Amino acid sequence: MQNQTADVSWRANGVPVSVQFDDPYFSLDDGLAETRQVFLRGNRLPERFEDGFHIAELGFGTGLSFLVTLQAWRLAGISGHLMFTSFEAFPMGWDDVSAALGAFSDLADLREHLTNHWRPEGGRFQIAPDVTLEIVVGDARQRLPNWNGCAHAWYLDGFSPAKNPELWEADLMRAVAAHTAPGGTFATYTAAGSVRRALDAAGFDVQRVQGFGRKRHMSVGTLRA
Repeated sequence: MQNQTADVSWRANGVPVSVQFDDPYFSLDDGLAETRQVFLRGNRLPERFEDGFHIAELGFGTGLSFLVTLQAWRLAGISGHLMFTSFEAFPMGWDDVSAALGAFSDLADLREHLTNHWRPEGGRFQIAPDVTLEIVVGDARQRLPNWNGCAHAWYLDGFSPAKNPELWEADLMRAVAAHTAPGGTFATYTAAGSVRRALDAAGFDVQRVQGFGRKRHMSVGTLRA
């Protein structure tokens, strides 16, 4: 079956919104600050970066999380290689990715690392000698269980559980845990009780912590030994 691309609309402030899920791709307040707080600090990064570090993500979206991570990796001065894998059912077209990332002047020197390689059919891209990006296109419930990778940190970045419940199902959270390295972590902007319970049942020690902006709480966790 042919992959479906994202149907995107735009708010007056330039924030892209998924028509399929009626949800913005990043915070209406400050998408850059949100990404740094939720996914970097939530996974204790860049402190844990090392050669061979592997990040996996549910929901690539605009690629903002990837570029924020790449920026942190470069600023940390790590000698070695970073692997970033993202599962995306509805990849954005090139024009939408380029327009969405164009709003972030702080990432201007890194945007071409993504836009020069991006294609919505996915694949594996050697972004730079020290960074590889893998985009796995399709339903994560089908693709992740058969994935042969193992992540040190997970970004759980699907649309709201209320609007995209399939990406937060208990079976998928078990697949996340099964593809997490010992002592690996996850972070997500949501603190929904059903998500926290699913992650706990999957094998993570789950914590509800302060969220970003108008979101009172978010969730983080570490895989139990």
